[in-house]
Amino acid sequence: MSRIIYSRLSPSRLLSNTLGSVGRGGRYLSTESNKIDESSKVEEAETVNTPPPLTEKLLVLGGNGFVGSHICKEALDRGFSVASLSRSGKSSIQESWANNVSWHQGDLLSGDSWKEALDGVTSVISCVGGFGSNSHMFKINGTANINAVNAAAEKGIRRFVYISASDFGVINYLIQGYYDGKRATEQELLTKFPYGHVILRPGFIYGTRRVGSMKLPLGVIGSPLEMVMQYTKSLNQVPVVGPLLTPPVDVKAVARVAVRGAVDPVFPPGIVDVYGIRRYSQQKAF
Repeated sequence: MSRIIYSRLSPSRLLSNTLGSVGRGGRYLSTESNKIDESSKVEEAETVNTPPPLTEKLLVLGGNGFVGSHICKEALDRGFSVASLSRSGKSSIQESWANNVSWHQGDLLSGDSWKEALDGVTSVISCVGGFGSNSHMFKINGTANINAVNAAAEKGIRRFVYISASDFGVINYLIQGYYDGKRATEQELLTKFPYGHVILRPGFIYGTRRVGSMKLPLGVIGSPLEMVMQYTKSLNQVPVVGPLLTPPVDVKAVARVAVRGAVDPVFPPGIVDVYGIRRYSQQKAF
């Protein structure tokens, strides 16, 4: 890459070269109007070896799921290179954009072969999660993600975005393993990526969800609820029932903010609640 180096002329010299003396009536009288000072010429162009701009490559953990697939599509639409890692490997989505994703098969809880998917990656977005017994939920939401966080840190990856979950008060105790796992992953991120972590805490995520060959339009329920419950933020602090009033959020908004958090260098590290997700998703494209 080349750049042209211009010499700088001080204001005092510029003034003396272009202006002569000031006569009466404020008229400028120049005695050297046709002369060019040598110091004001453009010097010879200098070739400087600079590295090419960094190509963003995102690895989406769980990229063939409901949230993960929307994140993959959002990143591709933004012009980024995208890879996905999941236990099932290639997605069954029959849409053209899916052909542009590098699909990797691997299990975050088994062996190290899946770590090959981290090669060349600049940022990781994890959508890994699940339900079941408390021990199973902690393993999926906690241990699996913690393994990914540690591997990404060892690889020197710049940013790690984690799709966590909003607190729902009493519900937290009903599925304790789920929330314990989520919070354990968040703590690991704070340790391993102190300046490169972004934690999204949405509540109920709505959108068109695929179940086999069927499409479930969850927006029919979620969108009206979001419109109503966006005004209940002040009630979230009410004991027991307050957290249940956390508004739903569109999966496209979650995907938009997740990708931005992964690639936007000015996106601040930290925890983003559902209100922050809505706010960031409505901002102009980064």
